[in-house]
Order: sequence, then structure tokens, then C-alpha cells
Amino acid sequence: MKILVFEYISGGGFNREKLPASLVREGLMMLKALLDGLDEIPGLDVTVMLDARLWDELAPPTAEIAVISPQDDCFERFEQLVERHDAVWPIAPEFDAILFTLSQTVERLGKTLLASASEAVRLAADKYATYHCLASRQIPTVATRLFDECAGFPGESIVKPIDGAGCGDSYLLRDADGFERAAGRLRGEGHYIIQPHMQGEKTSLSCLFKNGQAWLLSVNLQQFDIVDNQYRLSAIRVNHRFDPSPYRDLVAQIASAVPGLWGYAGIDLIETPGQALVLEINPRLTSSFAGLNSALGVNVAALVLQLLHGDPVIRRGANQTVTVQIGHP
Repeated sequence: MKILVFEYISGGGFNREKLPASLVREGLMMLKALLDGLDEIPGLDVTVMLDARLWDELAPPTAEIAVISPQDDCFERFEQLVERHDAVWPIAPEFDAILFTLSQTVERLGKTLLASASEAVRLAADKYATYHCLASRQIPTVATRLFDECAGFPGESIVKPIDGAGCGDSYLLRDADGFERAAGRLRGEGHYIIQPHMQGEKTSLSCLFKNGQAWLLSVNLQQFDIVDNQYRLSAIRVNHRFDPSPYRDLVAQIASAVPGLWGYAGIDLIETPGQALVLEINPRLTSSFAGLNSALGVNVAALVLQLLHGDPVIRRGANQTVTVQIGHP
């Protein structure tokens, strides 16, 4: 099988602008973990797209490298490479419909998409639509409104882009003055949501999905710093809880609600003393992926490929907590 791997940040998505250092670190971390997993599987011919400036970061490569230079149209090169491969594994942010566009391209060209269907990506990328999807099925989720429809300060809140990935451009509003300042900047933009700022553990679930089925791999603890009223992810304790069974029903409900989820995906939660509430669905590799092999003793890339032919056979060779450092400067 010829597989194309495209991690957007390190793979040329920023080939005509300055590379965002923190996002490159995260992207390369996920990319290297994925390539290590694929390298253990016999019978694969892997090509990886790589920004020309990052050549030394991936050496010595075990995959063929398709170098993306500033002269290249990244999306054109992606489409050309897709046509030459059997399957494609895109890793990209949801904002600006980037992941949706890549996924749709793979589908249009009739190749195997080693990730969620484009329509599931479209839903997950829209936090407001995701909220309504989950709430309509009685899946516990954080109350979400469009910021433009919020008339006054509703109490301590988080404002974030409707299609944002991670914590970028999200702001903690602690008082009425902060709300008014945010309203002056963001009102009329039409693509921001507001949610109550809830206290509790910020956890994530690493899962596999296929046609409405789900397999929960690990429960992770996300550790954040608050800098200038913005959350910044600093580290993830992968496999933080050794017994994932309390979360299995929730994951099964999500799989039923969004049957287009396929392969690896992450679910972000906020856990209060009473319940675990879904914050968002990430239909792609997440930073936790980088620690799963060591934490569980499993090759998650191999499990995803098993989904092409049946159910994954998950045999843990380890059960330990591994900390993945993110560290934003």
C-alpha cells in the first residue's frame, strides 16, 4: 500500500510565510510518532510532505520525502501526490476548512482516507453545530451560544472561534469590562462562540472510530497555563487514568451521533464533580497521539489500518502514564 502522509504545519501549509514555532513543534511530534508507527508495518510505501526549511528535522527519514518549497502551491502538490497513492493520512487544523478541504480532495479522487469523512470533519470543525448535534442526543456538553447573540456579560466565560483548533484566539472573559472589550473587537465577525468558564479537570479521550463504533484507547489529562487571559496547553499526561471504563458509554454515544468519524480522533472534556461534559471533537491526530505507543505499548497506526479490514485488535503491552510536553514560549 502506498500511503501519503501530510501534516499541514510541517508539510508545506506555511511554505509562503513564517513558520509558527510552537505549532511546528506539535506537528513534527505527531508526524514523527505516526511515521515511527508506519515504519513498523511491513508492506507499506510511505511518502511524507515536508516544508523545505524542515529537512533536517526529519533526518534520517524512513519515508520518501516530497519537499514543498515556497514556489509550490501546497494544495496543488497535495492533489498531485494523492493521485499517486492508494491511501492518504491528513493531519491538519480545522480552521479555514483546511482539514475539510484535504479530506474532500481525497474522497473526490477516490483514494482511501485514513481519517474521518469530510462531512464529519465539517461538523466537528463547527463548535456551534457540534454543540447542537450533541445536545439534541442528550450527550452532556458545554452550553454554547453565538457571541454575536450574547447581549451582555453572562458571567465568567470563554470566547473562541467557531472553527478554532487548540487555544489560539480564545479568551477568558472575567468581568463586564472584559466582555465589552471583546465585543468591540469581535462583534459582527460572525464566527465566535461563547461558553461558560467551568472549573474542573480538563481531560481528553484518545479513540478509534468506525461507522458508528468506537474503541477508547486512553484517558488523558491536559495541563494548561493561563497567560494574558488565554489558555495555553503546556503538557498532556497520556493514559492519566488506567481504567477508562467510566467513559466508554460517552464515547459510544459520540460515535452514534457522528457516524462519519473514522480512525483516530480526540475528544476534549471538562470534568466537574457531577459529570464529564464534551467541549469539542478533534477528527484527526492530537498531541496525545505522540505518547500512546509508550503509554499503552500499542502501535496505533497499525490499529487504524486494521480498521480497513475489520475491528482493531487492541493488545496492550504496557499501562503507564507518559507526559507529552507541549510548552508554548
